[in-house]
Amino acid sequence: MTSDYYIEVECQQKNYQGQSICGDVFMSCKIKEEGRTILVLSDGLGSGVKANVLGTLTASMILNYMKVNKDIQQAAEIIMQTLPVCSKRKASYSTFTILEIECDGETRIIRYDNPECLILRGEENLEPECEELLLKGDHNKGKILYSYRFKAQKEDRIVFCSDGVTNSGMGAKRMPFGWGLENLDAFVKTMIRKKSSLSARQLAEAVVDRACANFGNKPKDDTSCGVLYFREPRNLLICTGPPYEKSKDSQLVKQVTEFKGKKIICGGTTAGIISREWQVPIKVELKSSDTELPPISYLSGIDLVTEGILTLGKVYRLLKNYKQNSSFSYGPADRIVRVLLESDKIFIVNGTGINIAHQDPQLPIELEIRRTVVKNIVGLLEEKFLKEVDLSYI
Repeated sequence: MTSDYYIEVECQQKNYQGQSICGDVFMSCKIKEEGRTILVLSDGLGSGVKANVLGTLTASMILNYMKVNKDIQQAAEIIMQTLPVCSKRKASYSTFTILEIECDGETRIIRYDNPECLILRGEENLEPECEELLLKGDHNKGKILYSYRFKAQKEDRIVFCSDGVTNSGMGAKRMPFGWGLENLDAFVKTMIRKKSSLSARQLAEAVVDRACANFGNKPKDDTSCGVLYFREPRNLLICTGPPYEKSKDSQLVKQVTEFKGKKIICGGTTAGIISREWQVPIKVELKSSDTELPPISYLSGIDLVTEGILTLGKVYRLLKNYKQNSSFSYGPADRIVRVLLESDKIFIVNGTGINIAHQDPQLPIELEIRRTVVKNIVGLLEEKFLKEVDLSYI
């Protein structure tokens, strides 16, 4: 059973007093074969490098363990015993929040010493039953995990954070005990009320910015906020390369015509097939906004038309080097990357025909290069950006 929504995931962070390394660590993975998504937000003890090491160790251990074993309680016990002990505080921990979402929407949240998660169905709080899991062993004596289960629906949101958010502003006259969960809850609901389709990125950014403002824009702790938004998926179709047989042209055109979502064509030959079958002319922009690439073209009914292999090669490089605050130009590859990151379910149709304009048909080097580049792009989209990608050949 599969869901009728897409899970948008975003985590925004600000470092303690402008330090270069954050003690909060966010990691995620999607196990495509099982349809499972696993997210971990870990807050290492202290700040800076030491906290980052603890947080990274905790998050990576949780992620790797849960890939092969779903017993979170057992995983937590092993992790708590493994973490090194701080020589000063005599404590060996990193707090954490784990979220696991199955393909049918079954969601489990495990929390250890991090602030409670906000689970919202529209603007209403959803409060699933909480199970307390007492950790075993002398090393973990008295430590409790809090476990929640519920079935996610479209338009649900989960907001999870480190204590840098809920403790922000602590000691100030107007909030001596910090911002707190109640104020965070009210802030999030106000944001959603203003814009019901607020993205996970926009909400996470707003929460972190407000928490930093509570500290006078000088965070006194590592500050992280993650948001999951179960929403209507944004679909994208990318076609690159002509079909292997000319008789398959009509099949390609039918797929493009019937697709509901944004459409991108990468390759002049592929665009020519659509133009011919639709009897719609292609208009080529005379000047390119990227000196490395040929200019874009325009075809009525298609959102973006670009050159093929060179553009896809740059798309791969941009995705590989992408960081949270990366900016893009208006070049063909940049525009494709922007649409890819805004999309959820991406369908790529890779034509296996030889482009005779490029080289001798007996030496299909260009075909292999294109196939390899497309596979590399798919790998990045799935592993780095948690996108749902369907790659097919024609």
